[in-house]
Amino acid sequence: MTPAFDLRLDSLRVAYSEGTTIPRQLIGELRDKAAALNPDFNLFIHLLSPTELEPYLAALDGKTPAELPLFGVPFSIKDNIDLAGISTTAACPAFAYLAERSATIVEQLIALGAVPMGKTNLDQFATGLNGTRSPYGECRNSVHPDYPSGGSSAGSSLAVALGVSSFALGTDTAGSGRVPASLNNLVGLKASKGLISTAGVVPACRTLDCVTFFTATAKEASQLLGLTARVDPRDEYSRANPSWNDISAFGTVQSFRFGVPSQLEFLGCPESPALYENTIRQLEAMGGEAVPVDLAPFLEAARLLYEGPWVAERYSVAGDLIEQNADAVLPVIRAVLEQAPGTTAVQLFRAEYRLQQLKAVCDRIMAEVDCILTPAYPRPVTLNELHAEPVKRNSDLGYYTNFMNMLDYAAVAVPADFMQNGLPWGVTLFGRVFTDQYLLSLAGSLQRQHSLPLVGGNASSSPAPLNPARNDRARVVVCGAHLDGLPLNWQLKQRGGTLLETTRSSPDYKLYALAGGPPFRPGMVRVTEQGSAIEIEIWEVPGSELGSFLTGIPAPLGLGKVQLANGRWETGFICEAYGLEGAREITEFGGWRGYLDASLDASKPA
Repeated sequence: MTPAFDLRLDSLRVAYSEGTTIPRQLIGELRDKAAALNPDFNLFIHLLSPTELEPYLAALDGKTPAELPLFGVPFSIKDNIDLAGISTTAACPAFAYLAERSATIVEQLIALGAVPMGKTNLDQFATGLNGTRSPYGECRNSVHPDYPSGGSSAGSSLAVALGVSSFALGTDTAGSGRVPASLNNLVGLKASKGLISTAGVVPACRTLDCVTFFTATAKEASQLLGLTARVDPRDEYSRANPSWNDISAFGTVQSFRFGVPSQLEFLGCPESPALYENTIRQLEAMGGEAVPVDLAPFLEAARLLYEGPWVAERYSVAGDLIEQNADAVLPVIRAVLEQAPGTTAVQLFRAEYRLQQLKAVCDRIMAEVDCILTPAYPRPVTLNELHAEPVKRNSDLGYYTNFMNMLDYAAVAVPADFMQNGLPWGVTLFGRVFTDQYLLSLAGSLQRQHSLPLVGGNASSSPAPLNPARNDRARVVVCGAHLDGLPLNWQLKQRGGTLLETTRSSPDYKLYALAGGPPFRPGMVRVTEQGSAIEIEIWEVPGSELGSFLTGIPAPLGLGKVQLANGRWETGFICEAYGLEGAREITEFGGWRGYLDASLDASKPA
């Protein structure tokens, strides 16, 4: 069998650039490796033949990694996603059709230079979280043979975990891109709905479906999202990616608030509670502040997915086949979908109303934190347990995943540890819609924090990015009348501002009381000598509100970069030099509050 090769995107780009390997050689070796693994793992439904691979390899002739960001990068495709000229089965032979055109995401990746290896196995009609519900064979775990791969994107996770693809495409409606990632020591990105086109994807629930990436590292998932998050005219559910969530938002996270559910369920697992607590400690070591949150409304939303009319949305895909040829659909899938007929519009609207009520509650919780941390699943389940209780044990795996698409949140599964038997154990970070790159930044920091072995035997992840991570919130340093409780603080609170920290600037500033204009105006100016540390506050406001805040700032003040006492730079109030004419220096008071207190004392009768 071909020795393990470092298939990470950056490593492969270097190998191609230096001539260590070439696409034809590497892809050929990986195909042989995949063919040898397939009888034991059933990861591919269709592995492309050398003849089928040739057009993709020929397209790279005369090209270089400098021209194509994904030059020669092998990737695999879940077999509910179209690849032109190849049958799409959704793991149901009777449903299969020959795809005339590739899915938009597949077209994008091929245009960027990536090479498809084949179509991967899945739980039939993407209905399941375990990887055993396929007529093409069960998918067992990449590390421990007594456990499943997880699903429904079973083969896609194995293609990366077993080292035959740099990344793989899956789908995620209720956890199918996150559960198999965690069971196989991978990062699983379930991006915000609509960021990655679903045109050319067999729907599970069209209103909820997401295409997902499986990668070894969070950095790779960030790169892939940055390359493919585009509005697609073929997909009516496609959404534009906000500027705060582009590739430059992936960076280093220095301080953040993460939610920790007050009550957690581990279903009797003896190891998961301690592993979860250890992950909390690691996030705190990264600069995180743990905040208790109530997960009950999130879990109620999760129950709506299978107890409510969304099963009817699944039935709209396979229902005709069930009615015409029931035996063509696996009994366990049929048992789920046959709940749908008879669902009424009244039931649908009642469920929609309840979901919206729950979302309002959950959104208020999410507004107080940068993300929430959950286990990927309460406990892993064995293949024997799945055979004995297929529905119950499958549901166990989805305990912490089913609500995220229902509530329109972004989520990233990230490896966090290994259990005593060697099985990978992971967590999920989920956050507000369109905070994908920020969540990936946290996931990348967590990977660097614990330094676990990566798939393929690689011992470490990428070095820390130099730029700070961004999300949908903006931090603002204030030093004067916008301080908490002072006359202009309402301008921040009215915009949903939250006080994060009271601290001081670096000792490189002077503070002035400006002359003329509106009252309560300090000017903070950076100097090269005889500076001092000034008392400041750091507030956070929604990014959408920052523009209106900025336009209301009177000259000579503006927003620029302010250095904090710990060396960090944040956006904050600065003063242009011309504004110091006639101003009084008040640096000696240590801050605006000190100056106001001294002025008040001076005005009191002796």
